[in-house]
Amino acid sequence: MPRIAIQTEIKANRNIVFDLSRSIDLHKISTEHTNEKAIAGKTSGLIGMDESVTWRAKHFGIYQNLTSKIIEYERPKYFADEMVKGAFAEFKHEHHFAESNGGTLMTDYFNYKSPFGILGKLADKLFLKKYMTELLTERNRIVKQFAESEKWKEIITE
Repeated sequence: MPRIAIQTEIKANRNIVFDLSRSIDLHKISTEHTNEKAIAGKTSGLIGMDESVTWRAKHFGIYQNLTSKIIEYERPKYFADEMVKGAFAEFKHEHHFAESNGGTLMTDYFNYKSPFGILGKLADKLFLKKYMTELLTERNRIVKQFAESEKWKEIITE
């Protein structure tokens, strides 16, 4: 099962980074290039324990729906979401937040299993792991941008 690990240093309070990371609205901003929209479940605001969201997005020229649910939650240190329904055979995305150098070290672990057996494994090697790494890196870039400026106040209003 492929595993993607990404660490991002952010010069901002851990609570702010944690909340931005679970913001449906910020996720929409970070995935504008895939035309991602929340279409069911929690469709705006901050997602929490046992809540789910269904995303509709265009990847590789095909629109697809993916539903994920928050299955673990310990504010402001950690949360995890897991695919309930979608294109992957399975995935779990862990979000870790540690205080570091007066800011926050955000660490993502994205574990997934592609569908289609050996063809899925080939897709992982050829393009899927790189594609998913780029999506997560862009998401983290947007979290960092908002957290390190006053823009986070546009997102976190609860």
